[in-house]
Amino acid sequence: MQLSIIIVSYNVKYFLEQCLCSVQKAIRHMDAEIFVIDNASSDGSCKYLAPDFPSVIFIDNVENTGFAKANNQGLRLSRGKYVLFLNPDTILPEDCLQHCLRFMESHPLVGACGIRMLDGSGRYLPESKRGFPTLQASFFKLSGLTGIFPRSRMLAGYYLGHQSERQDQEVDVLAGAFFLAGKEVLEAAGNFDEQFFMYGEDIDLSFRIRQAGKTLQYLANPPIIHFKGESTKTHSLHYIKMFYKAMAQFVRKHNSGYKSVWFIRLIEGSIWLRASLAAAGNVFTKQASARPAGHVQTIVLGTDKDLHEVTVFLNQNADTFRQINHLKEWNELEDLVRRRQPDEIIFCEGSLSYNHIIHLMQKLPKSISFWIHSAGTHSIVCSDSKQSSGRVLA
Repeated sequence: MQLSIIIVSYNVKYFLEQCLCSVQKAIRHMDAEIFVIDNASSDGSCKYLAPDFPSVIFIDNVENTGFAKANNQGLRLSRGKYVLFLNPDTILPEDCLQHCLRFMESHPLVGACGIRMLDGSGRYLPESKRGFPTLQASFFKLSGLTGIFPRSRMLAGYYLGHQSERQDQEVDVLAGAFFLAGKEVLEAAGNFDEQFFMYGEDIDLSFRIRQAGKTLQYLANPPIIHFKGESTKTHSLHYIKMFYKAMAQFVRKHNSGYKSVWFIRLIEGSIWLRASLAAAGNVFTKQASARPAGHVQTIVLGTDKDLHEVTVFLNQNADTFRQINHLKEWNELEDLVRRRQPDEIIFCEGSLSYNHIIHLMQKLPKSISFWIHSAGTHSIVCSDSKQSSGRVLA
């Protein structure tokens, strides 16, 4: 077995549906297996998806065991030489896994690799590559200075902001949303530490892989889509508290003495500051993202059959009137966008590859909402940014 893919899911069945379609395309001509570990979702994820994905191994946990423990659960069942831990709210281009595995095979000193991630609008996600969370780097991140000076070597060290996201490079920390490692490397490093319920486990595992003498690699191409925050709403108070609790756990585990004490005080003090900023940001986001009533200009890029399927979804979920512009040829899209200035584009996979969809999302204006509908699925998904919840038509 060349590759085992482990996806831990919680209440994101429609995003997971699109993810699984893309993963199945990416493992064609590969000896691979897919595990979905569902952490007691209340949306009936396994029952909904299992009939349409008979080759996927679904494990329906009766309780939410946490991200680290569920990944280890899948890891114990896996048979692959390599293991990919993948978030359910991701879309992979067709050539992504082949490229990553070729790189791993030709670089035996690399223990794990990650990939450039884009949000649902095609914007680069800085958490794709990270430096080690030192006290200084963490302070600048928690204080908000990293966001203000995203390219500074000193102030944006947490995300290695001074290094181009379009260049392959060695990094200190990989994101758990796409974490590809050799199984022997994982066993030597000790797998995920289950004291981390959610967040921090990727930093901890990255740290231990480097301690074991292996390097971590960030690959710039081909990029993937990560609908950031669908599994966990990154703008909520609960998320903020969980994230910084995980950071405190990591500090306690790997530091001692006065440094640990000051680090934890910094983290705990930041929880309430960031919570206040997030609450204020939510109000602004809701006001800014409120869509005006009336007509919405929509482009559907796909075949006549795609248009029919999409129209059924739109009619069943009619919350506003859509002026639909049907386009069969992608090379006319940019011209139509200039003329119509659409509010949204629905990409129909099948007539377009995932590679092509991701390429177009990077080129087009970020003011447009991008929807993705994979061939044969019963849903269309969209997520404008990591600061707001995604949308689904099903």
